Amino acid sequence: MISRFFSNLWTNLASWVTVDWLNPMECTQRRITDLSSHDGAAAPIIYSGRSFSPEELVLMRQAASEYASLGITEIARTICEWLDWKRPNGRLKNHECRLLLERLHRQGILKLPPLHRSGRRGPRPVAVESSSHDPMPIHGSLAELEPLRLVLVEKSESAVWRQLIQRFHYLGCRTPFGAHLRYFVKSGAGQILACLLWTSPAWKMAARDAWIGWNSQQRTRNLQYIVNNSRFLILPSVHVKGLASTILARSARQLPQDWRQHYGYSPLLLETLVDGSRFKGTSYRAANWIYLGKTAGGNRNDRLRNNGHCPVKLIFVFPLHRRAQQRLRSFEPAHAWSNPDE
Repeated sequence: MISRFFSNLWTNLASWVTVDWLNPMECTQRRITDLSSHDGAAAPIIYSGRSFSPEELVLMRQAASEYASLGITEIARTICEWLDWKRPNGRLKNHECRLLLERLHRQGILKLPPLHRSGRRGPRPVAVESSSHDPMPIHGSLAELEPLRLVLVEKSESAVWRQLIQRFHYLGCRTPFGAHLRYFVKSGAGQILACLLWTSPAWKMAARDAWIGWNSQQRTRNLQYIVNNSRFLILPSVHVKGLASTILARSARQLPQDWRQHYGYSPLLLETLVDGSRFKGTSYRAANWIYLGKTAGGNRNDRLRNNGHCPVKLIFVFPLHRRAQQRLRSFEPAHAWSNPDE
């Protein structure tokens, strides 16, 4: 079966096209260019922190064509196995692969089989009910809320988390890309105080990349060891001094353990992008996050809009290892956690 793939591999050279997906940070449209625009030299594509060669692109096209009867999910899993596209814990990146295949399909690079529709496709709309889950006003001191608990969002509470983000966060609720964890922050009495979302990092940010000091190959290999705080919401009914910075400090202690449990490895660096037109990043500064500079405009997920201005963001990072920068440049950063203080 596999041999049939490689026997046909070079017969498809004439129909190769190249996808040049720009960094979402630059707030630009993704585009497709013909081989002729590259003087006959096919360029690789970069997606979700991995570079795919033209040969691998042809293999994807072959898989989509010859195994259409298996369905998109099985095609994605098969491609991951052949290309050894895995997380550090050994699990296949079939979700990211499926998203890549769907984008290649939309761009006309390959053809996927028809979907077997079992329900609504695409992002699920968030039903906002003005009277449901209205938060009660909370005033007082941190001590009165103890013990604070960072609780991973269970499936039964997912709708509540999404509704709160949609109602009260200025960016609204969007489907996270790739690896992610969602949290409630609850008081000792069980009151919901805050919501957090940690996701895959921005692909490229000049200030962050300069601070780490890595090259493009090192970034491609080790980007997954960075986790992005893409949503942080203190409910508007909560007025407790120092709560935000306390939550960030405790998140930095708990997240690496939860991330390891879910994805098989511990991150080395946390990052976030703060809209400078709205906020100053006071809570991040109070929690000892490091301010690195500003973006050129846009962010990794929320600025994939076709039109409009992309606001400048303030870049903050928080190292989870004393030598996070060196480890992110190393060949095997996972060894960093043999001794975090080494």
